[in-house]
Amino acid sequence: MARTTAGAFLLLAVAPAMLAAVLLLGAGDFDPVPIPDGFERETVPVPARNDRLLTGSERLGEGLLPGPEDLAYDAHAGVIYTGCADGWVKRVFLDESPAKVENWVHVGGRPLGVAIGPDGGLVVAEPYKGLLRITRDRKVELLTDEAEGVPFRLTDELDIAKNGVIYFSDASYKYTLREDMLDIFGGRPHGRLLSFDPSTNQTRVLVHDLYFANGVQVSPTQDFVVFCETVLRRCRKYYIAGEKNGTVEAFVDNLPGLPDNIHYDGEGHFWIALPAGRSLFTYVTMKYPMVRKLLIPISRYVTLPKFTDSGVVGVDLSGKPFALYVDHTLALVTSGLKIGNYLYYGSLTEPYISRLDLIKYAAN
Repeated sequence: MARTTAGAFLLLAVAPAMLAAVLLLGAGDFDPVPIPDGFERETVPVPARNDRLLTGSERLGEGLLPGPEDLAYDAHAGVIYTGCADGWVKRVFLDESPAKVENWVHVGGRPLGVAIGPDGGLVVAEPYKGLLRITRDRKVELLTDEAEGVPFRLTDELDIAKNGVIYFSDASYKYTLREDMLDIFGGRPHGRLLSFDPSTNQTRVLVHDLYFANGVQVSPTQDFVVFCETVLRRCRKYYIAGEKNGTVEAFVDNLPGLPDNIHYDGEGHFWIALPAGRSLFTYVTMKYPMVRKLLIPISRYVTLPKFTDSGVVGVDLSGKPFALYVDHTLALVTSGLKIGNYLYYGSLTEPYISRLDLIKYAAN
């Protein structure tokens, strides 16, 4: 009996180490590294908050919009364009009640970023195919799928300048969308900010070595482009005109979450989606490489806790935050778009677009 008891205690003592060894072996060659500057920095102050974003939020097109990841608004037609998980770019007619949803063009894959150009045409970032243009007669054309001999692996978000040049992100040249957590958890810079000029068909890499390059937005003055790095909780700006042309500067650091898409509202404000807030789970996961290494094999068998505290933060033209809309139970908000007095926000997983009345449910 003594030997049996001693054996049981020994098994309990070594079991955690054995389990960790098995999990580490299951991680294969995935070898995450510390994230630069750490993940322990306090978030930038935001003077006004609404911590109950879901309270008062309406659902548009429920059940008809599987994962409306990004939003683009055509003010003339009163229509929101969005790319969905079923491969369709869909149109949501806001002037109708309830909002009408139309399957507009099937591009296949999993369309992410969508943007309307100066000519009214639509350009789509499809992570597996590249940068696509949808013509007026609804034909899908490939614009570009590589730069400097390196194919895009995760074409992510875009915006179009008034001169027609398209600025976009390739979140990772190593991992695909299905492997996005390997890139985010890996802590290495595989992302790029790029441009495509339709007049010359030239694709250029503007900035290399980005930590999951994500949202892209041209400034209203057309002299810089804001781009977001999800892993580092920051957005920076790349100058496209003037004396600083070709240089990079900080825009906003230490965001209250991991940034995704960014949109300008025409009123002096950018709106940055935060698919995950800076919760305890996020903090521990991103701070410690060993935790991230263990989570990859664990995720094959167990559903991991959600990265919650998701929402949208508003910043001014200098990058200073002025309002934060979040909810503790919310996850994977990927885009925020202000239209009139409403904040519309999309999601990577929910089957609808959400809308909040910013007057009735203001941050304070």
